[in-house]
Amino acid sequence: MVETGASRLHVHIQGRGEPVVVLEAGIAASSLSWSLVQNRIAQMTTVVSYDRAGFGWSDPASNRRTALDAAEDLAIMLERLRLAGPFILAGHSFGALIIRLFQQRWPDRVAGLVLVDPVVRSDWLDPNEQRRSMLARGVALSRRGAFLARIGVVRFALNLLTSGSHTFPRLLARASAGNGAGVTDRLVGEVRKMPRELWPAIAAHWSQERGFRAMADNLENLPRSVAQLDESAGMGDLPLIVLSAAKPPQEHEHDAKLSTKGRHIVVPESGHWMQLDAPEAVVEAVADIVAQVRQP
Repeated sequence: MVETGASRLHVHIQGRGEPVVVLEAGIAASSLSWSLVQNRIAQMTTVVSYDRAGFGWSDPASNRRTALDAAEDLAIMLERLRLAGPFILAGHSFGALIIRLFQQRWPDRVAGLVLVDPVVRSDWLDPNEQRRSMLARGVALSRRGAFLARIGVVRFALNLLTSGSHTFPRLLARASAGNGAGVTDRLVGEVRKMPRELWPAIAAHWSQERGFRAMADNLENLPRSVAQLDESAGMGDLPLIVLSAAKPPQEHEHDAKLSTKGRHIVVPESGHWMQLDAPEAVVEAVADIVAQVRQP
């Protein structure tokens, strides 16, 4: 547990060697989302995953959070861990935005980037009515989830789910989430891609209201977070790989061209959660950047 001033963050470090690879999770995910990737990266170098404030084993944030707040927490955390930089940063979805902000704020501390199906910023910079409605619904569902966690409903449903019962937890999720039940089903589907021995930990995390409150804050602040990135700034010759799932948006190709060493790779067999659907593609991308950084 590392104290940043805003909260205490849970950190998981594996492997030995340099450059150090840092893994940044998606908007409502924890260090466990990298479980299929981290062990393999640890075979080549030091790799760090962690839980942002409010998620996983980390303490709640002391205030509402934007992507820049998370980048600042990351900077403090790495400094207090006294790990040698510069770092290779790999971020999934919203996490890709956080590591981009980190790179713009502290470019000398970054040796390379891997953006794993990054959030499409143009969708949220000035969201239309439909997307504003999506965000509002996500915030409302997150806050409802916090209430259900507080009174024990979430723990009851997840305990049944991890013990092998599927029907009742699904019906309970549909009854409590209403039109958001499809989101619940997808999240359960993603959890099932993780090693089964991690299910109890994931259930324990989401049985506490802090994760739902953090998710509500992140969603509510998403347009503000996207606006924090300087879209006019390039990356020079920084080693960069942008990984996209099937049917990638043009923005991903654009981002890869921000560096003279940028590459855009489409992984057609993967969905958005690429580190679970195609972990080998993420490991290969990280290994590629590690090799570039280690070259004389």
